[in-house]
Amino acid sequence: MTVATYVYTFACHENERELCQLELMTLFKPSSEMRIASDSYIRSERCILPGRSPFIHGRLDVLGEADSIAELFPVARKVRLQQDETFKVVCLKAGDHPPDYDQARKFEKEIGMCIHGIAQMKQPKVTFGLIKIGQKWIFGQWTESNKSWQVHQQKPQNYSTGLGVTLARALVNIAVPEVENHRLLDPCCGMGTVVIEALSMGIDTRGNDLNALAVRGARVNLPYFGYDANRITLGDMMNLEEKYDSAIFDMPYNLCSVLPDQEQRAMLVKLRELCKRAVVVSTEWVQEHLLESGWTIEQHITVRKGTFVRHIWVCV
Repeated sequence: MTVATYVYTFACHENERELCQLELMTLFKPSSEMRIASDSYIRSERCILPGRSPFIHGRLDVLGEADSIAELFPVARKVRLQQDETFKVVCLKAGDHPPDYDQARKFEKEIGMCIHGIAQMKQPKVTFGLIKIGQKWIFGQWTESNKSWQVHQQKPQNYSTGLGVTLARALVNIAVPEVENHRLLDPCCGMGTVVIEALSMGIDTRGNDLNALAVRGARVNLPYFGYDANRITLGDMMNLEEKYDSAIFDMPYNLCSVLPDQEQRAMLVKLRELCKRAVVVSTEWVQEHLLESGWTIEQHITVRKGTFVRHIWVCV
């Protein structure tokens, strides 16, 4: 039976579990079949590029499912590859009760024998996958996640307290689950980490910062990865006027001083003028400030790195 769904496998570090769950639930909606564990999967009708999320390993485009491997043979026999297309079959190391090594090789061979094409284990043009979910075996075409975004960790300009690339990428997905015709703002963009991740996903993004040194660094970092430095502006966010669909606001903080409450509230009020939805990042508990500024808090999680804690607030 052909099923028009996709299965995504993913994994995350224990410290990133809340972040991973929030990102994936935002991308795939709560109705998706979802399991959070060390090696996990999501089944969804939504098709996204696997490399968009820092946590997704790959996507299986489902061709069929059955109670046993043998019942998938007719599905595999329907596969027709081009003359120059080579293939291989892999048992995914995820799902419910994955087979041991010998079983996996046996299943791969059995399915592979049914496919009309040239088998090639090294660098095939097409990869097919098998995964067991519940009591069902699922067969489909496998697309490995593109991790090319990891090169963004090697920015020419950086600072130690800035957002990491994995966190920034997840925040972009939380802020912008639907990329098309969406405008994103980072009003305190620092070295441009969020802006770079958003631009790499094809999102129309602008960054701004009051710190001239940060803006100078961001204007070096963006062209280094092929993006326009003019997407970064220098100035006080209180003077911004353009409207955006959403924003990622990493609230300014200093290890030696605390931003006064009045200034924090004024910035959050201004943020509401600039966008309809915001993901706010803070090192302090700012729930009261958010509510007093007119925001409604949809979600709150924490992300920890050692003793350093960041609060993530999803607001509308």
